Amino acid sequence: MIPNERIQALNTKDIVNRPYVLYWMQSAQRVVYNHALEYAVRTANMLQKPLLVYFGITENFPQANERHYCFMLDGLREVKAALAQRNIGMLIRRISPEIGALALADDAALIVVDRGYLRIERAWRKHVADLAPCPVVQVETNVIVPVQTASSKEEYAARTLRPRIERLLPDFAQPLEAHAVNISSTHLPLSLTPFAIEDTHAALNLLHVDKTVKPYTRVLGGTSQAESLLREFIRNKLHRYAAQKNDPGYDATSNLSPYLHFGQISPLYIYLQLMATPLEARKVFLEEVIVRRELSLNFVLYNSFYDTYDSIPDWAKATLAKHGGDLRAYRYTRSALEEAKTHDPYWNAAQREMLVTGKMNGYMRMYWGKKILEWCDTPQEAYQTAVYLNNRYNLDGRDPNAYAGIAWCFGKHDRPWKEREVFGTVRYMNARGLERKFDMQRYLDRVKRLTEQATPE
Repeated sequence: MIPNERIQALNTKDIVNRPYVLYWMQSAQRVVYNHALEYAVRTANMLQKPLLVYFGITENFPQANERHYCFMLDGLREVKAALAQRNIGMLIRRISPEIGALALADDAALIVVDRGYLRIERAWRKHVADLAPCPVVQVETNVIVPVQTASSKEEYAARTLRPRIERLLPDFAQPLEAHAVNISSTHLPLSLTPFAIEDTHAALNLLHVDKTVKPYTRVLGGTSQAESLLREFIRNKLHRYAAQKNDPGYDATSNLSPYLHFGQISPLYIYLQLMATPLEARKVFLEEVIVRRELSLNFVLYNSFYDTYDSIPDWAKATLAKHGGDLRAYRYTRSALEEAKTHDPYWNAAQREMLVTGKMNGYMRMYWGKKILEWCDTPQEAYQTAVYLNNRYNLDGRDPNAYAGIAWCFGKHDRPWKEREVFGTVRYMNARGLERKFDMQRYLDRVKRLTEQATPE
């Protein structure tokens, strides 16, 4: 059973007798452990109708580029094949998602959609719910504990959300059973022309998207890739994750964040796979996957300024304003930062890691954001620059986790520290701290290898 807390009616319209049930897939781009899909299957069977899955590819998603689209198309190709194995047809169209959903709504008895948290995702769903002639039901599947069930307000920090999550976890961390559809939709007659995605490169060539940021050829999208990375992590990395997760010289992390961003793997699936491992080994990792990740979703849902400087707490704004006129030893333009042309070899390495691979070590991403704050003329400029660079190059950019991580660099979900120049009482980080904690030459060598391994598309 799918808990009722995951299910929300977005309008009050009645189910109509039309040819199919429509699952508008958007943020949960997977077949495995997808509550929205399973709810749609169950509803289609109950109504004795076929289930059609639809996905709309917009060419205008804010700050998305060829790197992001390539990763997404890899995953969608797998989704379409996996749905076909379950006798479920999938229609992919080259159209803004909400427009494509409404084009199918006239023949839909009911529309099911997965939940999205970003401003644009919420606007899409509201538009369809307002205009569709049938019910629109939203099912929350990209979290373990539904965000509004965990808290009805913006939480101050992880420590205030953690006990709420822990109390509710047993109710929602339950296996999800996949059901067969009673009526196949693989040959459902449709008048709309599908967008072919069987060849990722051919599809990319047809899309009018920013093609200045190229994919990293060693990273492929898709649920099968995510599951493979998870198995490798459990087998070879989990035992050292707590000790090495922050050390940028080692690859001790799961590398699952891009797959979570695109909904290609379920956090619930990850959690259940981890349950067979020793408690002490999994505890630190699950803190990141559950508490920290769901804190970021709480932030994006309840803070309407989540992608701007205005999202940070008043104490941080006040202390940064107080030190706005402090002398900055180094100042860099956005283009200099983008090209990794600073005096700091560690920061440059982190930026190059992101430029080339679409990913950055988590600890270095904190350092990266702190230095942007230190090197820009104003904290507002620094915030905008960090958002721009992170969204443009990281595969997990444009994500609640990314927005919360940037805001943290400016004091969000943190507390005041010792007062100093430029930062005021916002937490400070420096290169000497990196050197005390880690073998930074190992990190420089690792980034050099990653850069050398990169091949042009």
